[in-house]
Amino acid sequence: MLARRIIACLDIDAGRVVKGVRFADTQEVGDPVALAARYDREGIDELVFYDISASAQGRRTMLSTVADTAATAFIPLTVGGGVDSVEQMRLLLRAGADKVSVNTAAVADPALLARGADKFGNQCIVLSIDARRVSGSLARWEVVTHGGRRATGLDAVAWAERGVALGAGEVVLNSIDSDGTQGGYDVELCREVSSRVGVPVVASGGAGSAQDFWRVLTEGCADAALAASVFHRRELEVAELKAFLAARGVPVRPASRIEGLGERRADDGR
Repeated sequence: MLARRIIACLDIDAGRVVKGVRFADTQEVGDPVALAARYDREGIDELVFYDISASAQGRRTMLSTVADTAATAFIPLTVGGGVDSVEQMRLLLRAGADKVSVNTAAVADPALLARGADKFGNQCIVLSIDARRVSGSLARWEVVTHGGRRATGLDAVAWAERGVALGAGEVVLNSIDSDGTQGGYDVELCREVSSRVGVPVVASGGAGSAQDFWRVLTEGCADAALAASVFHRRELEVAELKAFLAARGVPVRPASRIEGLGERRADDGR
């Protein structure tokens, strides 16, 4: 069985890491480069970097911050926010991103996923979905865009299927209802999408305890679990979380890093 990944999310606004609840009431957390370096040392498997105001403000992700982050953390880096063209994908990949995440622009232009996959390969293209449970429905979720500000009318599960068919090699699935609440992931949403697509699904939104990670990685069938607040505030330590999961039968990578790995990767031209 493949190891389940633990991912730290850096939500960036005006060059600083921020965190809020359901995309509102954001508070500054710190410097993205410093946090990336810390997570690399602590054994996080991957980083996701979201410029959360880029789409809403009609601008593109800040390449210099991406480059500085990529030069600091020698683990896979996914970058999203304001990505609306193949050229922008190319610039982000050249700046040091390993994968590019598309959300709002993919809803407006679904063929962007296909163009990106054709140019860079499916493994580089991530479909990020912000989903909100439809009121009065037990098992239906709607896609929202522009940082959770706009409803689209799209069914989230159907959109995930279509996005993967177009070329997305991974889906990051964020529950707007759970985002920042620390009340647990939307396990049902994750399980539904995971059962319908043939690519890795990353659960996002709601992590508050080690048990929440265990539930979404087992009951929710997620391939990875992403979190922000619990890691930023050290409410959960990466090594302790991985030990908890491993003791309960979830395959995870060791938290320790191999000494010198960063220097070798830097020498490879990162």
